[in-house]
Amino acid sequence: MKPLSEIQRQLKTGYFEFTRHALKRAVERNISDQEIREAGENIIVIENYPEDKYSPSSLLLGFTKGSRALHIQVSTIESELTKIITLYEPDKNEWIDHKIRRK
Repeated sequence: MKPLSEIQRQLKTGYFEFTRHALKRAVERNISDQEIREAGENIIVIENYPEDKYSPSSLLLGFTKGSRALHIQVSTIESELTKIITLYEPDKNEWIDHKIRRK
């Protein structure tokens, strides 16, 4: 499993790639590569999905320099680039402090 420190390094230095789904979502939600790099500087893991459909993954929370909260789900498989599975701004109706799912 890729350690958080490596995921953080890769996100903030631009060593990431998108799944087709993630690229579509980034365009739809107007999330730039720069914002991903900024959020990568301060990410934390908020959920782990060891049994995810295609590979183990984690849901991360980070903030851009403009204080935009981003959830970035990434594969945690060891690889040269961090693979972004999906990304979005957390909905305040679904999340408490962007970190805890509302029940």
